Amino acid sequence: MIPTLLGVVLLVFFLFKWFGGDPAEVLGGLNASADQIQAIREQLGLNKPLYEQLLIFLQQIVTFDWGKSWATNESVAHLFATRLPATLTVMIPILLLEVLLPVPFALIVAYLRGRAVDRVVMMGTTIAVSISLLVYVIVFQYVFAFQLGWFPVQGWSDSLWTNLTTYAPLPVFVAVAVALSPYTRLYRTFFLDEIGHEYVRTARAKGLTERTILLKHVLRNALIPILTNISVALPSLFVGSFLLEVFFSIPGLGREILLAVNRSDYPVIQAFAIYIAAMTMVVNLVTDLLYKWVDPRVVLK
Repeated sequence: MIPTLLGVVLLVFFLFKWFGGDPAEVLGGLNASADQIQAIREQLGLNKPLYEQLLIFLQQIVTFDWGKSWATNESVAHLFATRLPATLTVMIPILLLEVLLPVPFALIVAYLRGRAVDRVVMMGTTIAVSISLLVYVIVFQYVFAFQLGWFPVQGWSDSLWTNLTTYAPLPVFVAVAVALSPYTRLYRTFFLDEIGHEYVRTARAKGLTERTILLKHVLRNALIPILTNISVALPSLFVGSFLLEVFFSIPGLGREILLAVNRSDYPVIQAFAIYIAAMTMVVNLVTDLLYKWVDPRVVLK
């Protein structure tokens, strides 16, 4: 993890130096004079040697002190700390439901493989996978907000309970509806692969019921590819929740990141790039450790 993170740090640092443009010109604007731009460069330390700028960048990562946002003059650390709760309020229920719902659905479909229910579910999931996220957002807002009036289209409050019961459910339902079909199809494939192995035929020969085989043997052995898929999908889930924040006007990190990109707010973008990389590596590490818990035959080296 350490050399990987260092590689990401170097990549982010040099990409911003070579392709990000001159931060002093971005801050100074079109009407800034050469002296003003030079003064901004000195203030930001851009006139220092490259190795000194890299050391400053590393210090920012270690101390979590990214300075202030160029657009709002707000501390980047404070910006992340105040916007993260709203993002987690939406993302955590999405993660739990996307983990808990597709597994039993796929297991049931695998149990009914080859039957009419299996064919209907597979046809429905194929159609659902082909529909854009934007269509889900529009349909869910129209049906559950405008027609039924169950949830507001947008809004947020200072109360966690109000957010969980009033404002978060609709974007959570949208995200789960989008993810349920592809995950059900994928996990069904994992289960069917395990069902075709020799140990399943041996268990049947011993007289075990199909339900017992699926729950005690197939499910446990299929957990490793399922855990792998969850670990791979988690960063994209984080980014996907950002889009929902924009669609439903949720004051989380997603809206701030998109605003930072539009404003060329480099401190915010750099902090997010490093944090998302570190989170991805931590998730991969936890997944590797869970492999050992799920399957004792796995050897960690």
